[in-house]
Parts: sequence; structure tokens; C-alpha cells
Amino acid sequence: MEEIREKKQEIRNNIAKILEEFSDKEREKKTKQIEDSLFEFANFLEAKIVLLYVNKKSEVASRNIIKKCFDFNKIVILPAFDIKTYEIKLMKVDDLDNDLRTGPRGILEPDINRCKIVPVDCVDLAIIPGVAFDEKGGRIGSGEGYYDRFIPKLSITTRKVALALERQIIQQVPVESHDNHVDIIITEERIIYKI
Repeated sequence: MEEIREKKQEIRNNIAKILEEFSDKEREKKTKQIEDSLFEFANFLEAKIVLLYVNKKSEVASRNIIKKCFDFNKIVILPAFDIKTYEIKLMKVDDLDNDLRTGPRGILEPDINRCKIVPVDCVDLAIIPGVAFDEKGGRIGSGEGYYDRFIPKLSITTRKVALALERQIIQQVPVESHDNHVDIIITEERIIYKI
């Protein structure tokens, strides 16, 4: 168990170094390619209620995707994090400029005084963040376990999609019993369906 955690941390550190090699312009170009694939993706087009994330540095940028969801008249859901229970609350966001505040983890999240809670079973498409993935849908997150606790709560019909740079795809994610997979990964080069 401890060996797997150490391996995951090593992968996080390696991916961070790899991502630092990209210039801002290069990363923007790759992110745009990922966005274009997502916006043509049938599951995205059909979804009415989309769970997204506000990205950290190690994750594909999400702001333009969130804005595009508003353009597509989708209901945008973002996570609010409870640092005491390590649970995620889903909140409906209507305005990126006014509905977000800096949360306890240092990233923007919905203001619980302005946004409404949404039941998890309402989500049509869940875009799940991560640091590294494998072709089987294995995922390494930031290490706090929020999404590993959350993913099993999603409806069986909810598509779980990850966005990643091709360099974030590794041969095999070390898996622990509590780890959960995504169904689909969209990179700048391809769409990977869990096998």
C-alpha cells in the first residue's frame, strides 16, 4: 500500500516536471486541440448538465470549456470541497466572475452562499481532473482522494471523461482498492476509450 502511494507521488512529480517543459503557447495550443475534440464529442453535445472543474497547474485548463458550456446553454456544475470530510458538494454556477471564491484548498470553487446544491444523480457528463492517466482509464489525482470518494456516487449512466495532454498518459497507473477509473480520456491527439 505504502509502495503504491510512493509510486503515485513519483508519477505526480515526474508529470509536474514534464508539464514545466511546455511553453505557455505550446500548452495553450494543445489545450485548444483538446477543447475542439471535446466540443465535437457526442456525449458532450448531448449532455444538459455538465460537471467540470477549476483547474490546478497540473490539469488541463478549464475556464474556456466552462465558458463554452454556457454558450451551449448547458447547466454548469462545479465542485465545492469540504476539507473536513474530504467530500465534494456539487454546485450550480451561473456566472464565473461572481459565483466563485477562493476555497480552502487555494483554488476557485463555487460560493456556497450564492450557488445551489445539485444532486449527484442529475449529472449527465462528469469531466474529472487528474494528473496522470493510463489507457485503461486509470487515474492519478492530486492525492487527497476527493474524486475517488466521489466517482462511485455518480449514476451508472453518467459518462466520466478526463482531459489530458498526451504526455500525461502513462503506461500503467498503480491502482489501490479505492481508486476509480474514467470512461474516456481526450488528449490533443486522440480519444481513448477505457478497455
